[in-house]
Amino acid sequence: MTEPGHRPAADSAADAAAAARTRLDRALDHLDVTFRGMTARADETQCDCHWGSPEELALLKVPGTDLDPDLLHRAWRAPDWSDHAAVLRRVLPQFARELTGGLGAYAYDIDNVGDSFHRADWQQWPAPQSAAVREFLHAWWAHTLLTPDPAVPAHALLPLCSQASGTLGPWLAVWEATEGAVPDHHLARTLDAWTGELLMGFLPWTTGGLTWEEEVAVHEELTAWFVRQAPARLRAHDASEELLDEVHLLGLPGPVRVEDPRWQPFRRRREAAAAAARERLRLHP
Repeated sequence: MTEPGHRPAADSAADAAAAARTRLDRALDHLDVTFRGMTARADETQCDCHWGSPEELALLKVPGTDLDPDLLHRAWRAPDWSDHAAVLRRVLPQFARELTGGLGAYAYDIDNVGDSFHRADWQQWPAPQSAAVREFLHAWWAHTLLTPDPAVPAHALLPLCSQASGTLGPWLAVWEATEGAVPDHHLARTLDAWTGELLMGFLPWTTGGLTWEEEVAVHEELTAWFVRQAPARLRAHDASEELLDEVHLLGLPGPVRVEDPRWQPFRRRREAAAAAARERLRLHP
């Protein structure tokens, strides 16, 4: 029997997830209001041989008209607009809703979304506009952490948010403060996808314009957070001993790491996974 005044954890988790969904819906609605009427610059140009037709370009200079998915993709993805910020503001309400749905046929390009936001320099936009974008990204991240099977998994959205904002720490801080089985499940999935690269000294995403020193700093910040946060949260949800061993290795300096008895089993698992991937490619080129 539930004690008076005590709510089951499942109910609390469901309430938190519902609140996160409401927050995201409001953020999307606020983007609609904030960027209503925006257009690309009247003198904006594009290559009609490689980008698209003059008629398609003209649609970016008309406010409020939804674009077909292919034109929307070409608009946010193109790296050579004379005013990328204006183009992104034009498409942002529709783009944001496509993003939270996983980008559909263009899901393969999710890794380039953060760079598109970064190139638009959105944090320097007028305060109401930058605040609307910031709230959208934070609401999307909070909702993802509390959703068991989000359209964009946490290990894809964290790099996106980090690249878009130019910083990693605030997104990790939100994850740290978000407790429960679902965010811990995302932690396990993320580590399962990333520990191999991290242990070899690489970031598990493309970093765009970061210098080598900046990449090292991000790698150190990320691995330190995993080492501090992951063990207790993973054990609480019966993560595999292999994954816990890899997190342990992340906390060791390089020379110590390769002498640790957990290192060779990790290398064998990595080599076996690489061989399996090569075989899949051979069978299904």
